[in-house]
Amino acid sequence: RMETLDFYFEVSHFLDIYERVDENYVVYSQLLNDGDFMLKLFCVNPARNLRQCMQKGRSTILFSATLLPIQYYKKLLGGEPSDYEVYAKSTFDERKKALLIANDVTSKYSRRSEGEFLRIAEYIYNMVRQRHGNYMVFLPSHLFLEQVYRCFIERYYDAGFMECIVQEDHMSEAMREAFLLRFQESNVCYPSGDAIVDAGDAQGSILIGFCVMGGIFSEGIDLKRDSLIGAIIVGTGIPQVGCERQLLKEYFDAQGENGFDYAYRYPGMNKVLQSAGRVIRTAEDIGVVALLDERFLEPQYRRMFPREWSQYEVVNVSGIAGRLERFWNEWL
Repeated sequence: RMETLDFYFEVSHFLDIYERVDENYVVYSQLLNDGDFMLKLFCVNPARNLRQCMQKGRSTILFSATLLPIQYYKKLLGGEPSDYEVYAKSTFDERKKALLIANDVTSKYSRRSEGEFLRIAEYIYNMVRQRHGNYMVFLPSHLFLEQVYRCFIERYYDAGFMECIVQEDHMSEAMREAFLLRFQESNVCYPSGDAIVDAGDAQGSILIGFCVMGGIFSEGIDLKRDSLIGAIIVGTGIPQVGCERQLLKEYFDAQGENGFDYAYRYPGMNKVLQSAGRVIRTAEDIGVVALLDERFLEPQYRRMFPREWSQYEVVNVSGIAGRLERFWNEWL
C-alpha cells in the first residue's frame, strides 16, 4: 500500500509540473549509472512560477545578506522592474575586518597540483600563526580539502598548540553540533608573536576547521566574537561543470544574458559571500577574511563585491604574515 501511495504521489507531482512546462523549462533524459532511465522537467528560470505565487499575497519581502548582484536575483526570483529594492547600509565598522586577496594562488583545475596545495597550506599557516584563535578554511570540494589538509598536516601542523577538525562527507546532526561546539568552547584568543614556537603548554590555542564551501558550515551558523576570528576562502566557488549547469548556461545565453554568469559565476560568488559572512556577526567582532584566488582581482569578480568590500588589500604568500601582524596590533 505504501509503495502504491508513493508511486501515486510521484506521478501526481510529475503531472502537476508537466502542466506548467513552457519556455522556462528544459525537458531532458538521461541514462543513470545504475541502468535506470530518467526524464526530467528542469525549470531553468523559476521567475514566472515564483511571481504567480507571490501575486497571491498582498506583498512579498525577500531578505538576505547575499542577494548580490541584486538585479540577477530580482529577475530570477520573479521581481518586476518597478519593484522596490533596498541595499541597506552595513552597521559594521569596515576597518575591523581585514579583507585580503591573494595574487599568487588559484583553485583553477588547470593549476591544481602538489605545489599549489602546498602554497595554500602555507597561506593558512602564515595567517593562523599571527593570532591564536579559531579559523575556518573553506575549500571547493571534499577532494580539494583532503589534498590541502594533507599538505598542512605534513608540513605545518604542531599538536602542541594546534587542533584541526575536518568536515566529513556525511555528518549526522550530532556530529555537526559537536563540530560547532569546538568553536564555542575554544573562543579565547592568545597573543601572537615569535613565542608561538614555544607554546607547547597552550594546547589547542589555534583551532582550524577545514570545511567545504557551500556546505553545512558556510551558512546558517552564528559564531560571534572570538568564536571565529578568520575565514580563509579557497577558490571562487564556481560549481562543477555538469549537464544541468550547461543547460542553464545555454538557456540564458539564448536570452541575451551572460550564461556563464548565471550558471556558474553568480552561484559561486554567493557561496563565497556566505563563507565570508561567518566572521563578522556583531558590531564588536574583529576578524580576517582571506580570498585565496587571483581571479578575485579580475573586473568581473570585483564588480560583484558588496559595498562593504571596498577596502581590500592584495597580498602574496610571503607578505600576508606582516600585513596581519599590523592589523592585529592595531586592534588588540
